Amino acid sequence: MTRPWHRFKPYVIIPMVIGGLALAVLVAFLLGLIVMLLWNWLMPVIFGLPEISYWQGWGLVLLAHILFKAGPHHRDHEEGSGREREWKRKFRDRINRGFDHGPSEGPSDQERGERPAGSDEEPPPGPQEPRAPRDGQ
Repeated sequence: MTRPWHRFKPYVIIPMVIGGLALAVLVAFLLGLIVMLLWNWLMPVIFGLPEISYWQGWGLVLLAHILFKAGPHHRDHEEGSGREREWKRKFRDRINRGFDHGPSEGPSDQERGERPAGSDEEPPPGPQEPRAPRDGQ
């Protein structure tokens, strides 16, 4: 059995690693520049916020990375974790029933006299209110 990394010699791997690191640093610095330019173009005009420096823009990129990309990156994004799958299933169920109240949050469709979403059958008749006697009867 041959191992794929044995095909590459150190004189090939070392420049690839250095080139990859240089590219990553370049992209990081470019993102800081892009954030700074966009912020200084939009935010002072729209929200009256002060302009920021390059390093503040780069700090915003780093902060966004920490806030939105934190956590394990090794799992399969298609599968997701069990907790994530459960959350997605509950969310789809909520969407499919039209954000109706859950069982503990309020009256059910039947208690409100409404048909569940997607139901073609007529609801059972509710209790009849007593009628007042008419004159002459």
